[in-house]
Amino acid sequence: MSDAPAPDARPDDPAPDAPGGDAASGSSVRQDPPDGVVRVRLDLAYQGTEFAGWARQPALRTVQGAIEDGLATLLRGPAPRLTVAGRTDAGVHARGQVAHVDLTRDQWAALPGRSDRAPGDALVARLGGVLPGDVVVHRAAPAPAGFDARFSALHRAYTYRVADDPTRRDPLRRAWVLWNRRPLDVAAMDAAVRPLLGVRDFAAFCKPRPGATTIRELQQLSWSRPVDGPDAGLVVAHVRADAFCHNMVRALVGASLAVGEGRRGVDWPAQLLASRRRDAGAGVVPAHGLVLEEVTYPPDAELAARADRIRAVRNEEDVWDEGAPRDPG
Repeated sequence: MSDAPAPDARPDDPAPDAPGGDAASGSSVRQDPPDGVVRVRLDLAYQGTEFAGWARQPALRTVQGAIEDGLATLLRGPAPRLTVAGRTDAGVHARGQVAHVDLTRDQWAALPGRSDRAPGDALVARLGGVLPGDVVVHRAAPAPAGFDARFSALHRAYTYRVADDPTRRDPLRRAWVLWNRRPLDVAAMDAAVRPLLGVRDFAAFCKPRPGATTIRELQQLSWSRPVDGPDAGLVVAHVRADAFCHNMVRALVGASLAVGEGRRGVDWPAQLLASRRRDAGAGVVPAHGLVLEEVTYPPDAELAARADRIRAVRNEEDVWDEGAPRDPG
């Protein structure tokens, strides 16, 4: 959402997610797979507790490393490189992550072996036999022309869950729900974040990285306390954006908690946004409450154009308010 999608792009970063890149910046050159190569879309989920984030790092256990090593085992060769929609930080979970990998046509065709399964079904089944239990690939299929897991995405959606009632403090959910000792005013939190929607410079809520823009389109940020369902009684944030800069989601949650506890006024998050300066009052909350829920893409015919557009760097003059006239693309 990251923290997305550059989603904070690290665990909040969607190209964030790289810790590597910036979902709203990068090369403007289209990067379609060459002839003889099949681009495969992978839909996956993982519990981030025991991972040092998405991105492969020497001597550390990461989601990317686990999946690439699993692919190398199946393909009996060098590990192919994954491209992911949202690079998540250590401890951040994902229920709806998307990645792509480029395989040769021979590698793709050989996946079923002697079985009558389709290559995608065979890949999912065989990865299930080599991956650790805290990461699962649910689906694998050839991607449409122009698809790029990172740059084609329209938005990344995250949730963040908080328990502020001792009767809702469940030790079985401690790995993905933050415990907050003080009761929270959910209505005040929700009102405080509404002015942040739209295309804005979120420098006050992002960990700066050289050469990376902090301009993002925040499409949804809301707080609620569900009365039924699995989240009943919890305080839940729903956050959606085209991409997130590093730590953005968790800093937005931290600012919201300051309002919910009464330490800051309802107008404070908007004032902080306008200042474009970090403030200790908007502390970055722990990663474990954050879940990447969904990555959404445009219709197949629009994938390539979307990827080309998002590779272009956002400029400061592109900032607009939610509801103001703009290019519908």
